[in-house]
Amino acid sequence: MHRKHVFRVAKLLLIGVLALTVFTTLVWGLWNWLMPTLFGLHTVTVWQALGLLVLSKILFSGFRGRPCGPGHWRSRMAERWDQMSLEEREQFRAGIRTRCGPGTSADPIPEK
Repeated sequence: MHRKHVFRVAKLLLIGVLALTVFTTLVWGLWNWLMPTLFGLHTVTVWQALGLLVLSKILFSGFRGRPCGPGHWRSRMAERWDQMSLEEREQFRAGIRTRCGPGTSADPIPEK
């Protein structure tokens, strides 16, 4: 089992290095192709392109992952829906109808 774990880590590391190399090369090539022509900026080296990638990651998304995943709201809503009484569900549906109009679906989570 230990050998599988080492192989898996080595494979992930190789894929990560390969992906970083591909993205860095893409940024480097696109920058040197577009930016000097369009905006009169200087060309960059591969290391500067890597720095641009890291800087954009920090500025635009940070280093945090998604704590709950993209669909977590759906499971939370289903859980809340299951805890509602029939009167609360009908009140919720009525609120959705008044906010969203008569042509929308009144049942956001189907009955089980």
